[in-house]
Amino acid sequence: MNRRSGSGAVSSPRTGIIGGGAAGLATAILLAREGHSVDLFEKNSELGGRIGVFESEGFRFDTGPSWYLMPEVFEHFFALAGTSAEAELDLRMLDPGYTVFSPPGPVDESTGAPGRTRELTIPQGRSRVRAIFESVERGTGGSLDDYLVSAEHTKELALAHFLYNPFTSPRSLLHRDILSGLPKLVRLMGTSLAGFAESSFNDPVLRQILQYPAIFLGTDPRRAPAIYHLMSTLDLAQGVSYPMGGFHTIIDALVQLAERSGVRLHTGADVTHIDTGPVGRGRTRRRVTGLNWTDEDGRAHTHSADVVVSAADLHHTETKLLSPEDQSFPERSWTSVTSGPGAVLVFLGIEGELEALPHHSLFFTEDWAANFDAIFGSRQKIPSPASIYVCRPSATDPTVAPPGHENLFLLIPVPADAGLGAGGDDGGGDPRIETAADRAIDQIARWADIPDLRRRIRVRRTQGPTDFAEGFNSWLGGMLGPAHTLRQSAMFRWQNASKTVDGLFYAGATTTPGVGVPMCLISAELVLKRLRGDSSPGPLPIPAP
Repeated sequence: MNRRSGSGAVSSPRTGIIGGGAAGLATAILLAREGHSVDLFEKNSELGGRIGVFESEGFRFDTGPSWYLMPEVFEHFFALAGTSAEAELDLRMLDPGYTVFSPPGPVDESTGAPGRTRELTIPQGRSRVRAIFESVERGTGGSLDDYLVSAEHTKELALAHFLYNPFTSPRSLLHRDILSGLPKLVRLMGTSLAGFAESSFNDPVLRQILQYPAIFLGTDPRRAPAIYHLMSTLDLAQGVSYPMGGFHTIIDALVQLAERSGVRLHTGADVTHIDTGPVGRGRTRRRVTGLNWTDEDGRAHTHSADVVVSAADLHHTETKLLSPEDQSFPERSWTSVTSGPGAVLVFLGIEGELEALPHHSLFFTEDWAANFDAIFGSRQKIPSPASIYVCRPSATDPTVAPPGHENLFLLIPVPADAGLGAGGDDGGGDPRIETAADRAIDQIARWADIPDLRRRIRVRRTQGPTDFAEGFNSWLGGMLGPAHTLRQSAMFRWQNASKTVDGLFYAGATTTPGVGVPMCLISAELVLKRLRGDSSPGPLPIPAP
């Protein structure tokens, strides 16, 4: 896309990007390399969005994603940007990948000794994972092989035909691989992830291991279509990596690439409105003309643009930044949308070592259904006990905590409800948030046999759904965005271009292809495809150097 000046000379399209998270930065990089004149506007004082970071008393905490999965997506994006993941990141493969902790058994009545916690460690390497499954439930090694072969095939099909597909041409779905696999795809879309896992495995913990990736997708495994069993090939077959220095090093790499590409980055720049005008005389359709924003001092500014890409929350973009006549998804349309979960995040600086915890731990409650009912059901509440994710990056990275100390990140999935409250420092958050944090700390201490965990806390900060709503304009205070139910996935999800405004595009977790850092990178490529008029379903070819 080029724009002609009054003299007839071709000039670069003026492009404004709203939001400086992974999707906004990635889109800015690709469009700048495409020849656009790009300005990016981030309302917060730091770039990164949900991939945040803060430091306190020698501890450095990532405040967002912590699982590095789908490395081929990162590698492809960096190649499009003229570099590589190897050049930009220092990645370490984790072994073990993670440990699952289950509730302690009953107290021994004869001795009074507390019941032991069941721990199941998932190593790195498919053959070793197979051996673990076989040791837990005899005969499941072959079942796991079949499950992972299906997961790998489905992942490759998704990468080639769905995740990078802008869905602008029906012909993109007529490939022989899709048509030949249609009966299986229909079965997978008509079966829940929970049902699919339970059909092959009886042990409750093995079932949980195959179902928990639904949380990465922001949904209940009983409502996620079984096509998402592809997620199991990511952690059980490919393995889990970690970028040394923390996840914010991904943002650091994107910022440097954006600057090298000529992107102008504006922080403390809160976009308040997307401006539009009519397309030609007498026509009802509108097109983007620019955006309005305020700086940190409250001064108002106008930025003219031929293209605007909002990588902000889609609900916020549609209902707050656009005039009613320009909205493709007005407020009334959101009543039927299923949100992903909210979260209580807890950041702990711990004195002394915590060898009982690996880099990643999952604390799964026994009553799995009750946990998801509390988060997604009709009578929502903070689960108690809760299934908890714990990250101990200091197990791998000595730079994130002072010597002899540990860094812990706790994630407690809760309902997406901004009214639940905000977090704070040293127990100073809203009562419901701090109570959830206290319960989680005590649960980890009991299940992992760390009885003095609470006494060893030197730094404590919490974050709740209100923080997500205020910090990221997140719809309902959700952690991830709309859930990946069947009707909110792939071609049924919100697409990357406005239905009513020419020149307005969307990127990020709340649009296609969905939640997670890899999906945010792909969404940037989908915007580029739409601007090019490219309807191809797979990744773009890498330009020759």
